[in-house]
Amino acid sequence: MGKNVIAIVGSYRRGGITDQSVQEILKAVRDRDGRVEIVDLRDTPIEFCTNCRRCTQNQNDLPRGRCVHQDAMNGILDRVDAADGIVLAAPINFFNCTALMRRFVERLIVYAYWPWDPPRWPKDRAAGKLTKRAVIATSTACPAWIGRLLFPSATKGLKAAARCMGAKVVDVLWFGMIPGRDNDRLSEKQRKRANRAGERLLS
Repeated sequence: MGKNVIAIVGSYRRGGITDQSVQEILKAVRDRDGRVEIVDLRDTPIEFCTNCRRCTQNQNDLPRGRCVHQDAMNGILDRVDAADGIVLAAPINFFNCTALMRRFVERLIVYAYWPWDPPRWPKDRAAGKLTKRAVIATSTACPAWIGRLLFPSATKGLKAAARCMGAKVVDVLWFGMIPGRDNDRLSEKQRKRANRAGERLLS
């Protein structure tokens, strides 16, 4: 039976470069008999984290704590926990990934054990148990190599998010020189690059 991959997409632009890159990544998974799912954060009712930290207090809650919010996030994370691979995709917007993705990422605090008593530092519940694989995809209007230098916080945060969910990042895609027009398309080289990233999710 093929592996199961879930993609979390935090782009504002439907059908843009980020969406296209996800489709190419997942095409490689489908072509190898994998099952895929896309969670489009534009259409998903997720509340903002209130930093109450109630989800972090019980060490025995595994693989994650219980959030006070009753929204779509719990169901998404159930499917993340059952997946073999994760794709986190969001473009750069004002030096970091989009607010859509940041809202999702902040809710991943459920994967931490962080009691109020000292030591006041969160412990990753999945520490040392990276059983999944992850691919990160992002895009920027500047050349990709400049984006890597100027906006490291974007991919750093997404890598941390993947680790929270128990995934080892096996590839990071940067697509540069994206002007943001509705008819922008991945080049053949970029499509192949995304396809190879999908293959790495399964290897």
